[in-house]
Amino acid sequence: MELLRNAVRPYAWGSRTVIPELLGNPSPADHPEAELWMGAHPGDPSTLVGADGAERSLLDVVANDPDSQLGTTCTRLWGGRLPFLLKILAADEPLSMQAHPTAEQAREGYAREEGAGVPRDAGERNYPDPTAKPELVCALTEFHVLAGFRDALRTVELLRAIEPPSLSSYIDLLAGQPDADGLRALFTTWITLPQQTLDEVLPDVLSACATHADAGGEFATECHTIVELGERHPRDAGVLAALLLNRIVLRAGEAIYLPPGNLHLYLRGTAVEILANSDNVLRCGLTPKHVDVPELLRVVDFADGDMPVLRGECAAGCDRMLVYPTDAAEFELARLYWRAGDAGEARLPYAGPRIVVCTQGSVVLRGVDGSAREVELAKGSSVWLPASDPEIALWPADAGADCHVFCATPGKA
Repeated sequence: MELLRNAVRPYAWGSRTVIPELLGNPSPADHPEAELWMGAHPGDPSTLVGADGAERSLLDVVANDPDSQLGTTCTRLWGGRLPFLLKILAADEPLSMQAHPTAEQAREGYAREEGAGVPRDAGERNYPDPTAKPELVCALTEFHVLAGFRDALRTVELLRAIEPPSLSSYIDLLAGQPDADGLRALFTTWITLPQQTLDEVLPDVLSACATHADAGGEFATECHTIVELGERHPRDAGVLAALLLNRIVLRAGEAIYLPPGNLHLYLRGTAVEILANSDNVLRCGLTPKHVDVPELLRVVDFADGDMPVLRGECAAGCDRMLVYPTDAAEFELARLYWRAGDAGEARLPYAGPRIVVCTQGSVVLRGVDGSAREVELAKGSSVWLPASDPEIALWPADAGADCHVFCATPGKA
């Protein structure tokens, strides 16, 4: 059981206050701080801070002794690699619209680009590794997302409510086939529009959305979002694509699971994100980065309907622990919480590699057999628990304050 020192990623869409204040650093920071990475990602691995203050790369520690660190089952399944990456996201501005491949698509795409000699760090590379990248995001504050295709009939209602003249033929296209195939046809048409046509359509759409939003229409929230995206990306087909997606607001503690193929866009807010340890991203737009439309169309899942909001399921034997179940083999996320005045003990789930991060209050961790050292996690601190550690108990360091902790593990094999 060792404390982690984690990398902060300074992307332009990040917040200058959220992560600095979480870590107890000066706020506001000089530059936006978007993501705090906890794990063994080769691009920015965490370091282990020993009792003597010495630091070692978690990536190297896992590589040098995978059976002890990950356990034999995890090592066998994932080739000696920690299969998940845990993050804190702090978004002040929208990210790019994107989707991620299935495991089969990733393996095939990786082999194809390797065979073609595309450098792994090339801007046009779609598959820098051969693995899937499912994600789950759990809100710490109100968190705004576009994710998954809205029910096609409901999207027809939205488009007819704003009724920009330039979209009439496209509305008829979806109304005539209000299902996944119709969404595929409309989406494909929009993201392949010639730039000259797009430059004529987008202003008309943004004007119609602004009028609907100002009038407080039924789809005012969705229209506000389209106007915001259009102001940031005035010539981008991703703005039209955003009209097709579910607009979701997560409250603190609520989560959504983004399986392979799900088209999504984080808009703003603070959240914990857990994802497979992969860099495979197919972008749709709202970014200056490479957009490979044919490959995107191979990956995107056009199934429509509401996105399920996960509120967590109580873990067996512990009513202060909620688990967010998914079908992802790479990860599972649990949230533990104590209300002020509750000093009760909890036991961490799953005897495997774990990362624990405290997002509110402070918590004490100790091995139940007395062999592991006791560690206190303050807000923003995290700890690595290898598979070889004993069962871990934890409780609030200050029972007079609320305490929130997240625990990341591999998924159930």
